[in-house]
Amino acid sequence: MFIAQELRKTNIAEYLLYMWQVEDTIRAFDCSISRIRREYIDRFDYSDEQKEEEADWFGNLIRMMNSEGCREQGHLQINKVVMQQLIELHAQLLSSTKFPFYNAEYYKVLPYIVELRNHGANKEENEVETCFNALYGTMLLRLQKKEVTPNTQHAVKEMTTFLGMLSDYYKKDKEEGLKFDEE
Repeated sequence: MFIAQELRKTNIAEYLLYMWQVEDTIRAFDCSISRIRREYIDRFDYSDEQKEEEADWFGNLIRMMNSEGCREQGHLQINKVVMQQLIELHAQLLSSTKFPFYNAEYYKVLPYIVELRNHGANKEENEVETCFNALYGTMLLRLQKKEVTPNTQHAVKEMTTFLGMLSDYYKKDKEEGLKFDEE
């Protein structure tokens, strides 16, 4: 909860990846709050009050996963909403002439997105989702100590830059409001 709160304020892309990891952590503990408390939360150097807050947060996420039917797979509605906001912002940035660096970065990662889709990625998902799925999949490979090829590392580096730029624009839009067209 504490990490999620901070990431939500500072980097929405990292926040979303973190929340996907939290969903998988909950699944790894069979959606059991007692197991999460005992085997996960208790490992952190938190005060008793912080541990209670963290357990409440996980408990709420478990209830949401149960009610939204994503105990086994899929993402919580709160995470889908963030993804949708990023997709909408992405479309606005691309359609505006005021963000040439963003457009250039997008066209730099587009070949990797096309390649991923040709190798089995969901062709129906938005390019932003494809990038997030690639980063998350690579993170899982690294956690499992599996090899990540140099080509994949390069693609992930480019996607990270792209999503970082999108995240920066998201933050700026929330704080100041972006102006997309000529005024």
